[in-house]
Amino acid sequence: MDFSRFLSDEFEVKGWVNAAFRAVQQEAPGKVDAHAATLVMKLQLFIQEVNNAVEETSHQALQNMPRVLREVEVLKQEATFLKEQMILVKEDIKKFEEDTAQSMQVLVEIDRVKSRMQLAAESLQEADKWSTLSADIEETLKTQDVSLISAKLTSMQSSLAMLVDTPDYSEKCVHLEALKNRLEAMASPQIVAAFNSQSVDQAKMFVKVFTEIDRMPQLLAYYYKCHKVQLVAVWQELCQSDLGLDRQLTELYDTLLGTWHSQLQWAAQVFKNPHEVVTVLLIQTLGALVPSIPVCLSTALERTGQDTKLAQLLELHDATVHFAKGLEVAMLPNLKEQNLVKVMELVEVVYAPYKPYQLEYGDLEEENLLIQISAVPLEHWEVIDCVQELNHSVSKLFTLAAGAIDSCIKLTDGLGVCGLLKALKALFSKYTSDFTNTLQSIRKKCKLDDVLADAPFQEDWTAFQNSVRIISICGELLHQCGDFEQQLANRILSTAGKYLSDSYSPCSFSGLQDTSSAERKSSIKNPWQEYNYLSKENPSEYASLMETLYTLKEKGTSNLALLSPSRAALARLNQLSHQLAFDSVFLRIKQQLLLLPSMEGWSSGGLGETLTDDLPNFSLTPLEYISNIGQYIMSLPLHLEPFVTQEDSALELALHAGKLPYPPEQGEELPELDNVADYWLGSIARATMQTYCEAILQIPQLTPHSTKQLATDIDYLINVMDALGLQPSRALQNIVTLLKAKPEEFRQAAKSLPRRMAAGIAAMRGLEA
Repeated sequence: MDFSRFLSDEFEVKGWVNAAFRAVQQEAPGKVDAHAATLVMKLQLFIQEVNNAVEETSHQALQNMPRVLREVEVLKQEATFLKEQMILVKEDIKKFEEDTAQSMQVLVEIDRVKSRMQLAAESLQEADKWSTLSADIEETLKTQDVSLISAKLTSMQSSLAMLVDTPDYSEKCVHLEALKNRLEAMASPQIVAAFNSQSVDQAKMFVKVFTEIDRMPQLLAYYYKCHKVQLVAVWQELCQSDLGLDRQLTELYDTLLGTWHSQLQWAAQVFKNPHEVVTVLLIQTLGALVPSIPVCLSTALERTGQDTKLAQLLELHDATVHFAKGLEVAMLPNLKEQNLVKVMELVEVVYAPYKPYQLEYGDLEEENLLIQISAVPLEHWEVIDCVQELNHSVSKLFTLAAGAIDSCIKLTDGLGVCGLLKALKALFSKYTSDFTNTLQSIRKKCKLDDVLADAPFQEDWTAFQNSVRIISICGELLHQCGDFEQQLANRILSTAGKYLSDSYSPCSFSGLQDTSSAERKSSIKNPWQEYNYLSKENPSEYASLMETLYTLKEKGTSNLALLSPSRAALARLNQLSHQLAFDSVFLRIKQQLLLLPSMEGWSSGGLGETLTDDLPNFSLTPLEYISNIGQYIMSLPLHLEPFVTQEDSALELALHAGKLPYPPEQGEELPELDNVADYWLGSIARATMQTYCEAILQIPQLTPHSTKQLATDIDYLINVMDALGLQPSRALQNIVTLLKAKPEEFRQAAKSLPRRMAAGIAAMRGLEA
């Protein structure tokens, strides 16, 4: 029988019992009771066997316990003995130290005296050596042997180091320096000859000599001077040539770059730090040029016209950038071997001539853009020519704006973004001002502000058609402005984003600087990429730049309004264009309505007053003025059709962005807002009805017949509105109600209507309100 299943963690009593009986039921179904008795007996035997095993194991454990206890006791005794022995050893060591302390002190003193005696002996030897060398040096100088003289001076220098505490130490130092000066003066012709002839062996010898006498800076000064003279001579020759400054700079930079490569190869054989030596050579050469590059730049730009000043500056700066990139490529493979402080100094010297112009970039760009945009004509004698020029000006405007971004990146590497935004706002401000003036000029040409009441009625849709084209131009301006602002944000972030530290916070500008310094220490930076003139020269503008970059990065380039004032100005242009178009349509209607109060016959018999007052209303016909207006309004849908049929995205954008005068009254249904043509038709209709109401209330007096005639005119206009699917205004409905009311019913009809209107109509009709 297998009892191993009792040891399993997943043992289940029911499962084991069922399994034990399942086999018996299959083999001998009638012997289940016997099998159960046998199984119980086996379990009892197994339990007894387990009990015996447990009892035997316990007995053995009890027998082993006394032996373990005895061993623990022995170990404890041995530990106590070891402790006693260690205490005895410690006491012996202490006693030995007390007995020998005085002897050791004596030995220390003897050693100290010995050291002093040795030092005194060496000093005496060096003093004697100094005296000997001082006596021999004059004879050595007569030999003109630089190496021998150098060896003597080196020995004297070593001797002098041992004579620091002597009374005449300072005199000896002065004497030694005088001897070094004599050696340097003696060797200077040979040094100059060696550097001019590029003699490696001679140069190495002088490097060894001047290193030994601690005069290496003086030797490097000879090296720099020899090459500076040659390079400055090249520059002066270029300045006297007929070449333009850009060509002069290019030739100079090519010479300096060639010097870098050739001198680095030569200096590597002579000097320990060739990269630093050649870097300092370029720094000193650029600083020694006569005339200096800043002076040449200033002179060249003064001779240049204001309209090409920035372009000329960019061209010159491009030559310098090309040179800087050539040096960067040359230095990059060995950047770890460079003295980065000197490299950064070289970077500063290379770009220094342009720093004043970079700091004034915003003003330079603004001046350039205003000159360029002023050259774009918008005004012409003919209206159609004005519209054509306005259309052409859009592309010119955004070409100038895109060019300004390129100029900013080229000249300032993105650091002039604040100046760029200022210049762009000035550009758009100037353009919108000129555009507004042109719109005013068009109004005058179309005589929209000269409403002549006695002018003959004639339809002329030319002004409206031109106005629609101007609205489309405004739509194009709004569309391109949005695209340009997105492009501007992307380019700012991609170019100037490198200046923004990941840990920058607008609340702590100093934290940015500290983090940047830590980053610089932790990894080697490329000084050519780290050049930043703005942070030192104009911290406030740099802080503004950081805030702009941070906002761009956090909010995304599509959510920032970099040119929100300019977009608002363009939106106002669109609004003015809408007003121009509206006035060009409404002018004819307004001219007719201005005739109304002064028409003859409202208060006399000229309008058929001799006829009986009982003449039915249907026998009256609308007068000419209202017939003209009605026909004119009925023709409007035909002329407004381009708003619906033309697939012009710019026009659609402008129409949805613009607002018309005379908006719908509160509570009025506005299905027309879904259709631009209906929106325009509704606005003109409301303007007509409101102006009509104002004109009616200015009529001085109405006879009964003229009252009926006026009501007939109003009914005609209401019918025109109904035909166009437009609702007549409440004021017009109220006026026609008051006009149709019989004298005896007038007071009752006027109760629910505005008091001023009722009083005005009553006064016209000669009734009591």
